[in-house]
Amino acid sequence: MMPDVFDYKKAYKDLYAPKTKPSVIDVPEMVFIMADGKGDPNTSAAYKNAIEALYALSYGIKMSKMGGNPPDGYFEYVVPPLEGLWWFEGGTLFHGGALADKGRFCWTSMIRQPEFVTAEVFESAKNALGKKKPQLDLTATRLAGFTEGLCVQIMHIGPYDDEPATIRVMGDFVIHNGYKNDFSETRKHHEIYLGDPRKTAPEKLKTIIRHPIAKQ
Repeated sequence: MMPDVFDYKKAYKDLYAPKTKPSVIDVPEMVFIMADGKGDPNTSAAYKNAIEALYALSYGIKMSKMGGNPPDGYFEYVVPPLEGLWWFEGGTLFHGGALADKGRFCWTSMIRQPEFVTAEVFESAKNALGKKKPQLDLTATRLAGFTEGLCVQIMHIGPYDDEPATIRVMGDFVIHNGYKNDFSETRKHHEIYLGDPRKTAPEKLKTIIRHPIAKQ
C-alpha cells in the first residue's frame, strides 16, 4: 500500500488497537453511514442488506475519484471497519452478557466516513448506488454524527459467542477503577469488527468491545 493512503486504524490506534486488557478512552465525534434494523444477524435478511448497503456506499464514495469529479477535500484512504451498536427489542439494554434470543436484537450497523463526506456527498453516492443496484434497499441508510464519549474498551480475540467472558473482565475493571456502566437509549453495547468471519477462523477473530461508562 502506498504511504500516502490514509488508514484510520493506523492513525488512531487508541480507537482501533486496544490491548486485551480493559482501558478507558474518551471517544470524539465521528461521522458514519448508518443503518438501523432488528433480528438475528446470522439469519436476518435486513441485516444482510444493511451490511451490503453500508459497504457499497462506503466504497462508492471512496471510488468517486474515478468519475473525475471527486468531492471537495477528497484524499486517498482505507475504508474503516464495520461497527455495530446492539440492544434488545422493546428498548431493553444489552450489556453483552449471555446471548439468549438473538432474534430480539436491534442494531445500528455503521462504517466511519472521512471528514469530507457531507450530506450532499452521501446523497450523491446513494443515488448512484440506487441506479447501479436497484435491488438493494437503501431506505434504512443515513449519514450521522456520533459522539460516544467516555468508554471502557478491550480487544476480544475469538468467537463472537465467547464475548461474555471478556465483558465480565471489563465489568470488573469498571468497578475497581471508580467507574460505573452508563448504558442508555443513546449509549449502547458497541462492537468494532477487525476480522472478516468469512475468511478468518473463529478463534482468531478480533473484535473491539466498547461500553459507555461514567465516573462514580
